[in-house]
Amino acid sequence: MMLPKGTTVAVADGEKLNLFRNSGDEAGLKLTPANHPKVDGDGQATGSRQSSSGNPDASQSNEDGFSASIVAMLNKSVLEGNVEGIVIVAAPRALGEMRKHYHKALAAKLLGEIAKDLTGHSVSDVEAAIQSV
Repeated sequence: MMLPKGTTVAVADGEKLNLFRNSGDEAGLKLTPANHPKVDGDGQATGSRQSSSGNPDASQSNEDGFSASIVAMLNKSVLEGNVEGIVIVAAPRALGEMRKHYHKALAAKLLGEIAKDLTGHSVSDVEAAIQSV
């Protein structure tokens, strides 16, 4: 995948977010870390996950809420005109939850998605994953 200069790349899972910008050009991807507001994790996940004996995993609900909070922050950034194009790289489960919260303006700026957990990986691993698509 070739990305224009200035493209935002969000690398996320249910607990972490790393934000980058392409400081290179379409022919030479070069991701540099970008500042972003702290994600509070209080977003509302979709569905009705309740902690109970039938579904004891409250941590999954917390991860879904964090994913929703990431998208809320990205939606706001797009609506404020701070994003020209965006690629989202996320763990498959997190990406599924994130998709449910995309604003139509974010969806219009979306250049691609990669369903892969790369939050603990190096920048070069993220660049390689983007270039292989």
